[in-house]
Order: sequence, then C-alpha cells, then structure tokens
Amino acid sequence: MKALAGVKILDFTHVQSGPTCTQLLAWFGADVIKVERPGVGDITRGQLMDVPGADSLYFTMLNHNKRSITIDSKNKKGIEILERLVKTCDVLVENFAPGALDRMGLTWARIQELNPRMIYASVKGFGPGPYEDCKVYENVAQCTGGSASTTGFRDGPPLVTGAQIGDSGTGLHLALGIVTALYQRTHSGKGQRVTCAMQDGVLNLARVKLRDQQRLAHGPLTEYSQFGEGVPFGDATPRAGNDSGGGQPGRILKCKGWETDPNAYIYFITQAPVWEAICEVIGEPTWKTDPDFATPKARLPRLNQVFGRIEQWTMTKTKFEAMETLNTYDIPCGPILSMKEIAEDQSLRATGTVVEVDHPKRGKYLSVGNPIKMSDSPADVQRSPLLGEHTEEILASVLGYSADEIAELKRVGATAPLPK
Repeated sequence: MKALAGVKILDFTHVQSGPTCTQLLAWFGADVIKVERPGVGDITRGQLMDVPGADSLYFTMLNHNKRSITIDSKNKKGIEILERLVKTCDVLVENFAPGALDRMGLTWARIQELNPRMIYASVKGFGPGPYEDCKVYENVAQCTGGSASTTGFRDGPPLVTGAQIGDSGTGLHLALGIVTALYQRTHSGKGQRVTCAMQDGVLNLARVKLRDQQRLAHGPLTEYSQFGEGVPFGDATPRAGNDSGGGQPGRILKCKGWETDPNAYIYFITQAPVWEAICEVIGEPTWKTDPDFATPKARLPRLNQVFGRIEQWTMTKTKFEAMETLNTYDIPCGPILSMKEIAEDQSLRATGTVVEVDHPKRGKYLSVGNPIKMSDSPADVQRSPLLGEHTEEILASVLGYSADEIAELKRVGATAPLPK
C-alpha cells in the first residue's frame, strides 16, 4: 500500500510549480485528478514540442501518475461537477494568478461550506505585501528571492541557476505543507489553507546567503575569493563564482580535455581534515608544515595559489580519474556531469532516479523519477494522461454519474468543447 493511498487531490495546477507538487503526491500514491480546459488543457502540453502531435516533454515530465478530467468552469454544469469534486476530495491544489478560483465561485468560504475537511493549497509568487498581486515565473522568483544577486562572478551580472528552484523548489515546499496539513487533520478533523510563495521558497534555499549578509557586519567573508585577492566587500552579500557556500573552500577546476569538452571539470573541496592527503596527492608535501599553508586560516588569503596548484594536478587527469584517486583519500570532490552523462548513467536507472516511460503518442522517453525513496512505499512512474483521458471514468467512479448523465454533460459542453 502506497503512503498516500486513499487521498484524493483536486489538481488545478498548470505549468511547473503546482504540477511538481501534485506529481510528488501522486508518486506517493495519492489519486491526483488534474482538471483541464476541454480541447485546450495545460498550456505546457503544447510548449517546447519536439514530437508533432504529441504532448511535450515539458508536460509529460511533470504530470506522471495523474488522471485528467476536462471541465469547462464557465459552464453551469461544469461548476456543478467542480463542486462535487470539492465535496469528494481531500486536497485542492492551485497555482493560478491571484483571484482566479474566486472568480469561478470557489472562494475559501465556499470550499469550507462544501467540505470543511478540505485542505486548500496554493503556490503564489509573493506573500502579502506590495507585490502580492504580481505575476511570477521561475526566473523572477530567483531574482526576487536572493538567488540571482548572489549567483555569478563578482565582475559579471547576476545569473539565474539552471536548477528550477523557483518553480519546482516551491512545489516541493508546498507538498511538505500539504502532507503536514493532512497529518494535522487526523487530530483536528478540519481542513486549512496552505500557501507557499515562490519568493519565500527561493529565499529558504538561499538562506546561507542571508547568513553571509549578517556576517558582513562583523568583518569580511574570509572564505570568499575576493578576501584573498584584497578586494573590499560592499554592504551586500557578493557574487562568489564557484566558491563553496560552506566553511570549507571549494572551486571548480579544469581536468584533462577541458579545451574541447565544456564539462571536463571537477569540484574540489579543500576540507581541513584531509589537507595532508591533498598535499601528498598534488605533490606538495612541504605544505603540510609550511606556516603559509598548514592551517585553514593561513590558507584563506592564498586560495588562488592553492587551487591553482591543485588545478595543475587535476589537468593531468580526466574528471573520473581525478575523482577515483581523490576518493581513495576521502577528499570531497565531484565531476561536472553533463545531462548526457546523467541520462546514460546506469546507476541512476537502477535506483529509479532516471526512468524510461512509454507514451502512446510520443513513444519512449526519459524522465526523472521520485527522488525520495521509501522502503515501504516504492514509487512507480506511470505515464502522464492524455487530455481528458479519464473524464468519463472519474465522473462515473468518483462522482457517481450515470452513463446518460455523462453523455448529457458532454452534449451541453461541460466536459467537452461544443461543436462549432
């Protein structure tokens, strides 16, 4: 039995932040009923399409293990279906622009009237304040949550990261809020609102930079490269390139083949407990006792020199050769893996982190599986639904509509586009 078996999710989400949340809940066994517009569906079905006539990977990789029902929320009968779903489901999840569900008539007060046990979960761009009605996308969230201003190199512009920390990161935060609310409901018997703002989610993931902002009041950030270079700090946490965000200095270093391979690099951390091993590996045994290098504090002003020497060694090895050698000494490091290398990594296939999924229209494709492994609730990744694929099934088995009633709902345009 899956961890969330028996939990019904009414999924009004679209694009990425909300679908990330509901997909995770579906992987844990919840029955996720994705509500879509008849004839249109989630906008990502048609975005970044690579196979003509098939749902895009943008959609399929965010909507596994769900059922799709098409409902026209502007149709009187469509609203009746939605209200019956509210009465039946445990959780409603949405990431619409502010006020969209209210305009459908599904205000929080109305939802509580229909189902006092309903958990109403929302992703928003900003929390209450001057920006709460503003529309937010992934990169906007990164910029307003403190990530972009602290990402990049000191002499360059702010940068967004390739990881979708604004959308997917917030979706993961919301999923935690939902399961927490479900647990509280077992004691209280009541539903509640659960909200996660994308700005808040990004800031939570960038908390070490807020840590550094406060440390600036007490002196320079000595683990940052600019300290060793004698560059003064300003009044805000600076961009620090590939410096480590922790107390152990780290850098991305070139490996053999870097001239032609854009990913022939390794991340190398000069962890204090293995400093003597590092000195032996790179051929600098005297650094173990040299007062300029023997202690972490002594090394901080000389990090460019230290990593320059380490890079001379890493450039004689491929990134995998370097990692193999360094791991024998317990020196923390990691190769820069391309998406091609990750896609071909058989160990990730074996753990279900990368999965192959078969789709009736686009054929087989790779996707990311559930990153959370549970010993008593293993996740199996099932393909995303076709638009409206489960409409009749849900109307009959979940809501109890008869075959004649289902046909009538379709005829009046509540569940299918009206003929033109």
